[in-house]
Amino acid sequence: MAAGGENLGDRSGRLVESHSGSNPRILAFYFLIAAGLLALTAGLAYEQLIRSNAYRESERLQTQRRILVPGPRGNIYDRNGRLLVGNRPRFAVVLYLDELQDDFRRESIRIRNNYRATGDRDTPSGSQLDQIAHSSLAQRYLDQVNAILGRSEKIDVRELQRHFAHQLYMPFTLVDGLSTAEFARLLEQLPVSSPLQLYTANERYYPYGSAAAHVLGYVGTEDNVEAEDFPGEDLKTFPMPGTIGRDGLEKHYDTELQGQPGGSIFRVDPAGYKVNPPLEQRMPVQGHSLTTSIDIDLELAAEQAIGDQTGAAAAIDIRTGEVMVLASRPDYDLNAFYPHLTRATVADIEKRGAWLNLAIAGFYPPGSTFKTIVTIAGLRHGTLSPSDTSVECDGYVRVGNRNFSCDNGLGHHGSLDLREAIAQSCDIYFYEHGLRIGPQAIADEARRFRLDQPTGIDLPGEPRHMIIPDPAWKKRVRHEGWTDGDTANMAIGQGDVQVTPLQMACYAASLARDETVTQPTLLHDPDRPDCHSEPIGLTPSQRAVLLDGMEGCTTHGTAKILALPDLAIPGVRIAGKTGTAQYGEHLNVAWFICFAPLDKPEIAVAVAIRSDRPGENYAGGIYGAQVANAVLKAYFAKKGRPAENISPR
Repeated sequence: MAAGGENLGDRSGRLVESHSGSNPRILAFYFLIAAGLLALTAGLAYEQLIRSNAYRESERLQTQRRILVPGPRGNIYDRNGRLLVGNRPRFAVVLYLDELQDDFRRESIRIRNNYRATGDRDTPSGSQLDQIAHSSLAQRYLDQVNAILGRSEKIDVRELQRHFAHQLYMPFTLVDGLSTAEFARLLEQLPVSSPLQLYTANERYYPYGSAAAHVLGYVGTEDNVEAEDFPGEDLKTFPMPGTIGRDGLEKHYDTELQGQPGGSIFRVDPAGYKVNPPLEQRMPVQGHSLTTSIDIDLELAAEQAIGDQTGAAAAIDIRTGEVMVLASRPDYDLNAFYPHLTRATVADIEKRGAWLNLAIAGFYPPGSTFKTIVTIAGLRHGTLSPSDTSVECDGYVRVGNRNFSCDNGLGHHGSLDLREAIAQSCDIYFYEHGLRIGPQAIADEARRFRLDQPTGIDLPGEPRHMIIPDPAWKKRVRHEGWTDGDTANMAIGQGDVQVTPLQMACYAASLARDETVTQPTLLHDPDRPDCHSEPIGLTPSQRAVLLDGMEGCTTHGTAKILALPDLAIPGVRIAGKTGTAQYGEHLNVAWFICFAPLDKPEIAVAVAIRSDRPGENYAGGIYGAQVANAVLKAYFAKKGRPAENISPR
């Protein structure tokens, strides 16, 4: 027994001893468990501490949407503070689809049950039932509007489904372009808590209709509204339609006129419906306003004087270069561009040739108005003497192998000095002296006044290249040599000479200041410094002769119509020059340039009236001068008193 017990005890002791030592397999097991726990802890920490930000960002991108609302454009005023372009409310009634989520679901179930009740085996699919429910319920709400307004509008099913697919967060427009009376009626009768709501947007408004249409310009729809400093650039964004300048000042100063967009950031549910209130919201801000140099009184006077004729007029503040009139006819009513430009309106504008701004892009030979340039060239180069009477006007002169006539309707002028040659616009006098002066001297003089360059007016659409020809130009462009006939034509502003009404207005303003360059602008600045440029370079006596001839034009010469009692402006002496130039096929253009008062010039005007029917003779002293006179009368009528209101048309 002792031996047996002893053996058992030995075995027990050895067993205990064997488990109390280090077993490599158990240690390995412990290590694996510890490693697994460590990996699990690290994974949880990674997901919680690091990946959670990524998950939150992913959730944010999936559940948040950004809506941008364009800011109203700035207003445009005339130099006296009268509104030329503004914003007016455009009323619409909209349906907030996100408020109808449960109603759409119930409507879909109702329609499905109706199909089943009738035993119709062609029950639409779930998505088709949803589309039917959307249209049916939206039409029900539209019928409420129809009942109030007495209309019979129908839902545009395709537009509604497109809206559901792409712009569910935005209100759906049921009726647009409500009148003020309709808006008031709906405002009174629609429940405050209804998903039907009234929406007010801005649209451009032009109080004076077609006045200064080419200057003011128009805007078009712009879908890419951006808000650089509004958060959520990485979110899916839905911009409300904005506007962008397409022509005129609206285009040139679009950046300044554009308002600052506002917007909202919303959370959306899994079905895509908006959850109110917004997470972030900012109101839009109106753009900067412009005060133009245009004087609407003078602009209307010019346009009414041109009437149904085709032509343009420009008037400039001689001291500053500010453009007070920039009229072009035919024109178009800017209010016809809203809510959208119809095909019929476009066709009418194109048929009348009304798109082109003739004041800055109408190229015409300047006719006899160019004789003042020739006079300056001759006086400065010493080839023309103020008292020269060596030219005898017999009605025609032979140059080369052809006769050049004096187209004054009188047959001949006889013997004239420079003053009377300008006043009576004698072609023979300037043919002869033009040949003595030479084409290069005449071209160089015209270029000193920058008649070969764009004026740089702050408008789009001014051509980049003007035409003041000389022998080198003809060789380069026409591949022909210069002839004496070319010089004769150039001396009376014919041939290849091409200028615009605005260029000639700038020239008249420069001539009035006894300088060579006038930089025009369409922005008004009451503190704008005076224009200054290179002097013309005439002696006082030479300049006096030129101005005497131009005044004679308006008192007893080719523009003597301005001395008639009905047209004369008491106490105002006018220096002017007429011109009638041929262009195209047997067409002509009537010119008149002037500035006044002669003793202390304030305003310069250039007018070009174009004939559109072959054989029709438009004389500058009749057609052009009367338009300029209307502008001058309006200008001097306002001197020394506040601007009077003119009723918008």
